[in-house]
Amino acid sequence: MPERDLVSAMPERARLRLSGIVEESIVDGPGLRLVLFTQGCPHGCKGCHNPETHDPEGGFVRHVEEILAQYDENPLLDGVTFSGGEPFLQAGALCAVAEKVRARGGDVITYTGYTYEALLARTERGAEPDAARLLELTDLLVDGPYVEALRDLELPFRGSSNQRLLDRKQRRALAAAKA
Repeated sequence: MPERDLVSAMPERARLRLSGIVEESIVDGPGLRLVLFTQGCPHGCKGCHNPETHDPEGGFVRHVEEILAQYDENPLLDGVTFSGGEPFLQAGALCAVAEKVRARGGDVITYTGYTYEALLARTERGAEPDAARLLELTDLLVDGPYVEALRDLELPFRGSSNQRLLDRKQRRALAAAKA
């Protein structure tokens, strides 16, 4: 069976369209991380570090179980980082990865071009349960679009000063303030 037919036969939650995988990174979050660069991004940020990730039909497809097997090969990993592209375009499949990484004792970092408030508004409407679940599974969220005019190479784990590092406690406080 040709790869295209195999891919279309896989359930959506079981597969990810990726532009790349970094097996060991220390720049995409704290600790040693497996990084999944998702394929597809609607933001079009000027000066984007990963413009090859924008086309939703580009990249390659990996089964969630293949990614988890790769994660399991390295006992030194602290967790997984979802970058992009825009991870929230594939929230369901990323939830499957995140749930299993957390069950193995790892943590989850998710980069997004959306602000946390925009994601929260989308998930509160109930139309995006996978996005809501991905937010729940994310230990550290790096939010906001890359803004070239605010580029700052001194910031840890992000490219422009408008982007925030939001842990669970900070996100709860923002959600409470919104309510």
